Amino acid sequence: MHWREVLRRPVITEKSNRQSDIGQYTFIVDERANKMQIAEAVELAWPKVRVGKVRVINMPAKRSRRFRAVTVRKVGFKKAIVTLKSGSIDLFEGV
Repeated sequence: MHWREVLRRPVITEKSNRQSDIGQYTFIVDERANKMQIAEAVELAWPKVRVGKVRVINMPAKRSRRFRAVTVRKVGFKKAIVTLKSGSIDLFEGV
């Protein structure tokens, strides 16, 4: 699997911004990717970065109701929290 297929997008929230101060970055990743593929994809995307640890979380699908009869379903996804040994990631290049 190509590294662009593994890393779908970064997660930009208040908590993930605070975690970036200590070298942790959160990404939405492909459901088939494992920890070694995620670490390799981050190191290929940002060559000056070395990955220390990868934690993976499978977020389940959720259902909610709207207007009594309409049921809405959010799809599940896989989230990875990557801790770096050295270097930092600039998620907003050129902004």
